[in-house]
Amino acid sequence: MAPDEAVVGCTGKLVIATRGAEGPGEVLVRVRGGSETFLAWSDEPLERGTTVLVIESRGTRQVVVMAWSDPSLDEWADGSGDTGDAR
Repeated sequence: MAPDEAVVGCTGKLVIATRGAEGPGEVLVRVRGGSETFLAWSDEPLERGTTVLVIESRGTRQVVVMAWSDPSLDEWADGSGDTGDAR
């Protein structure tokens, strides 16, 4: 099966932890107006519940992921984000 380019660049949550080189986990990704699951491969083990970024599609519903946090959301969480008050 050809790679699924629509999923590359999408974020998701691991529903089954990845084991790095030992084997894949499973990720739930919001794509095409819904949510779909894919086998998820990663360079290092990632825990269940980790937010990930899809960086490659291997076809046949398999993707490569990396741990991800949205930098714009991180700024708001730590209180350093711009509040929009330009007084």
